[in-house]
Formats: sequence, C-alpha cells, structure tokens
Amino acid sequence: MRVVSVVSTKGGVGKTTTAANLGGFSADAGLRVLLLDLDVQPTLSSYFELGERAPAGVYELLAYNEQRLDQLICRTAIQNLDVVLSNDEQGQLNTLLLHAPDGRLRLRNLLPEFRPHYDLLIIDTQGARSVLLEMAILASDIALSPVTPEILAARELRRGTLKLLRDLSPYRHLGIEPPPLHLLINRVPPVSANARLIKQTLRLVFKAEAGVHVLETSIPAIEAYPRAATQLLPVHRVEYKRPVGRQAPAALESMFALACELFPQWREQFEQISPIRTSTRSQRSER
Repeated sequence: MRVVSVVSTKGGVGKTTTAANLGGFSADAGLRVLLLDLDVQPTLSSYFELGERAPAGVYELLAYNEQRLDQLICRTAIQNLDVVLSNDEQGQLNTLLLHAPDGRLRLRNLLPEFRPHYDLLIIDTQGARSVLLEMAILASDIALSPVTPEILAARELRRGTLKLLRDLSPYRHLGIEPPPLHLLINRVPPVSANARLIKQTLRLVFKAEAGVHVLETSIPAIEAYPRAATQLLPVHRVEYKRPVGRQAPAALESMFALACELFPQWREQFEQISPIRTSTRSQRSER
C-alpha cells in the first residue's frame, strides 16, 4: 500500500480537491483506495456521496486505536473508493497526540491494519502546522503539496512546509525517513504569461532543494473542478474532453498525467481510463 499525504501549512491551496480527485481517478482505474480525512474542517468527508456510513471515524482511530475496519470505513458511491471520516469536531486530537508518547507515530503504527485491504491511502490534512500534520507526513511514502503559481505562495511554502519537513529530519535516527516532497503547481490560469513565468521561477527556486521535486504536471484553474465537487463526482468523469477553443487540458488529461507521474508502477491500469482510450470510446459511441 502506497501512502500519500496531501500537505501544506497554508490553507486554500487545493489540498482537498487534489486528494479527492486523485483518489477518484485511481479508484476508477481499479485500485483499492482509502481516503483519510485529518482536517478539522471535514470537506473531504462530504466530497462524495456515501453508500454506507461507519459508526466511527478518525477520532476513534487515533484516540482509542480503533482497528476494526467495519467501525471505521465508509463506502462511497464510487466503486473501490472508501473514506474514514473526520469527526473531531472539538479539535481535541492535536492536544491528545501532543501529550501521547507515540503521538507523531501513531498513524504509522496503525497502518498495518489497512495494508492488506488497500493499494493506495490518501491523507488530507489541515492547512496549518500541527501534530496531526506531522503524524501524517511521518506515515507517508510521498508528501504532495499543491502550491498556487504566486511568488508569495512559494515564500510561504519555504517558510512553512519545507521547514516542517526539515524539522522532522531527526526521526531518521529512529530509522524513519521523512518522505520526499512533490510540489504540484495548482490553479494555473489557462492563459497567463505571468503565470507561466512564475511556474518557471518556482521550478528554479526549488530545483536545488534536497528531497523536493516539482512535478511536470500542473493543474489549470478551470471550472470543471468546482462543478465536479457540486455533483459529488471525481472531476475526470465530468470533463473527459477538452472544450473547443480552450488551451488548458481536459481534467481527465491532468488527472491521468498526475497519477502516472506519482505512481508510474500503475500506469498500465491508469491507461484503461486514459484520455486517448476515453476519446476513442466516445467516437465509437457517436458513430
């Protein structure tokens, strides 16, 4: 099971949208996907329609070490896509984990219970530094951080998220290697010379940072993403073809490229819903 935490110490950069759509795309490709909502504002928990709701959630998992999957796992209306809901309404988990001997390692220690049942675990986190955020990173194979194409956002990323990862480096003495950080340039205006320049600048700024990789894939700012969220669907189902006259790629193209770049070992499965295959099926149906 691969574990990806979607992280940023800055709010409003698109973490939940990224987690939901990456999970939905991977599930449609046939992977067994679990979403874990660690945000105290539980947007991911309500992103997809639930077919089956579990009585417990993140609070029971982390506060009481609940490991019975039938108590934790909600089934969504998307086949192969499950979710553990955020239910820490009072925000107590951060305090609890701060004072627990295994606080920052608790999720990592609980993962073996999920591994036989899922191929991919995607963790959504809150946009502020916290014990929960540090715990999510230390449990992950990959940390994925959306960043908007603005110089101020890049500065905040350096001050916040990159510093956080550096502060976790002492865990190497326990044999725990902090995950590599993959930067996803998000919400890129479809036509903007300034945005293109900032994208190039961001790649140069972080090129020399050890353990930091700027993804080739970027996500355009198109209305398909909020439209898909309104319809409770992953975005690749809503926009699988690029509208005529628009330069920005279709949402399906972007999600396919992102999934392949993060998980090249599953490319063959992703190709089952690739833009080329989908376009071919569409042409056949139109005939």
